[in-house]
Amino acid sequence: MLSSMINIRSPACCSSRYGLSLLSCYGLFVAYALRVNLSVAMVDMLNNTDASGSPKHNHTVSITSPSTACPKHNHIASVYDWDSETQGWILGSFFFSYILTQIPGGYLAIRNLRYVAKWLLGLGILGTVIFTLLTPMAADLGAGYLIAVRVLEGIGEGLTFPAMHAMWASWAPPMERSRLLTIAYTGAQLGTVVALPLSGQICFYLDWTWVFYIFGIVGIVWFILWALLVSNTPSTHLRISEQERLYITSTLNKISLTGDHIPWGSILKSMPLWVIVLAHFSYHWTFYTLLTLLPTYMNEDAGRSCQPVGCSSVLLNTIEEWQSVSYISTGINLFGAAFYTLFGQVEDQH
Repeated sequence: MLSSMINIRSPACCSSRYGLSLLSCYGLFVAYALRVNLSVAMVDMLNNTDASGSPKHNHTVSITSPSTACPKHNHIASVYDWDSETQGWILGSFFFSYILTQIPGGYLAIRNLRYVAKWLLGLGILGTVIFTLLTPMAADLGAGYLIAVRVLEGIGEGLTFPAMHAMWASWAPPMERSRLLTIAYTGAQLGTVVALPLSGQICFYLDWTWVFYIFGIVGIVWFILWALLVSNTPSTHLRISEQERLYITSTLNKISLTGDHIPWGSILKSMPLWVIVLAHFSYHWTFYTLLTLLPTYMNEDAGRSCQPVGCSSVLLNTIEEWQSVSYISTGINLFGAAFYTLFGQVEDQH
């Protein structure tokens, strides 16, 4: 009886593993929405008038017909006189701390998988949510406080992927791993795609503070669901069926998840690892450069109205500087692609 249950694949519909995948998708949606919404809100947070009260930049191109009434931009929130260097520190501070908790987070998650991984991921994102809700207050206190808040957000989100990988090591059967992880990691792209235009609309019709409040509330709802419905491993899940539990554990029973011995020497000498690291680095360099600065570029140098994305700002002052950024990002991205193409082929070890 027991052996027959192990050999039968557990149905996907209403299963705990696919429920985890959907909640992971939701969680990564929140994580990426919280890291990119400031890129749009930033330009609405800046003082856009000179001493006489006239707009500092007046190169808006109308995208509506002359007979169409243009909706009014809501400007009730505070604005700040931050120069381009300060803006750069605010936007970059998240990533300075984001890299610090990657390896420690993964080490903690895999060594204490039975107790830690779920809460490491959940509390990491919850911390980011809380500091997101505090962003308007921090901005009122000063740029230094806002930078500190963004640093703390980065520390929390740095735990996200290490804890996620550790959880999937005990939840994803080998034959379903690609499907489950694809569903989960789609949330990262969804968060980016949804947060950028939606943040602009929120800035325009409400004000920039609501960007952080709305996405913060969405994050709190996720954490409640995560805390109530998710467990670290199938063996500790309260609502999983016996058939699904046996199916998952039997397919993973040959894999050690204790993390007692980590072969650092073999890891550091692994060519496939460095190929992936360089490809990942080059991709994200370009991705986050565009993600962070595109709203400013569309407003400042492309001569377009910032209504669809929210606002107005100055980070880079000349088209030549924007071109330099574009060329550097493109060069790094092409280098990563070329390196991966040349050295990324490995033999199947099975």
